[in-house]
Amino acid sequence: MPELIAPSPHLHSSWLDAQAEWGPDAHMDGAGLGSADDVESAEGFAAWTERLRRQADRTAAVEQGRVHATYWWIAEGDTYLGAIDLRHYLNAFLLDAGGHIGYSVRPSARRRGLAGWALGQVLHEARLMGMDRVLLTCDPGNEPSVRTIEGAGGVLEDVRETLIGPKRRYWVTL
Repeated sequence: MPELIAPSPHLHSSWLDAQAEWGPDAHMDGAGLGSADDVESAEGFAAWTERLRRQADRTAAVEQGRVHATYWWIAEGDTYLGAIDLRHYLNAFLLDAGGHIGYSVRPSARRRGLAGWALGQVLHEARLMGMDRVLLTCDPGNEPSVRTIEGAGGVLEDVRETLIGPKRRYWVTL
C-alpha cells in the first residue's frame, strides 16, 4: 500500500533506480531537484533530502527563485514510486507556469492511480494550510496528467505560452 513520506536518505538506492528509469536529462516534477544537487553520493543525497524538508519551514529563508514548499515521496515499503510537492504560495513564475503542486511517478509505477491518489492527499493538506484554491499546470499533450487534474476537480483556466513552453493551467477549488 503506498504512502506519502518525507524525503528520506534511506531510499537513496531506490530513488537512483527511479531516476535511471526516467533517464539522465528528464525533469521529475515535484521532486525539488536542482542542477547543483549531488544525488549520487550518500552524503549529497542526505543533504538534498534535508534541504527539501527544511523548505517547508516558513521561518527559514529559501533559495533565490524558490518558495516555501512541502515535499512528499510516494513510497511503498522501501521502494520510491514518485514525488509530489505543495508550494505554499506562488511567485510570478509559478503563477504563470508551475502552479502550487507538482508531481511525477516513476515509469514502472504508472497506470496504478498513484498520481491521483497522491494529489487527493495533498489537496487535503492544502485545505489544512488554509488555501481555498490551488493552481496545477501540465503540458498540453500530457493526457494522463490532464485526466488526473480534471479528476481532482481542476477547471481549465487557459492554455498559454510560458518561459518553459505551453502549459494548460487548472484551478482546483478546495
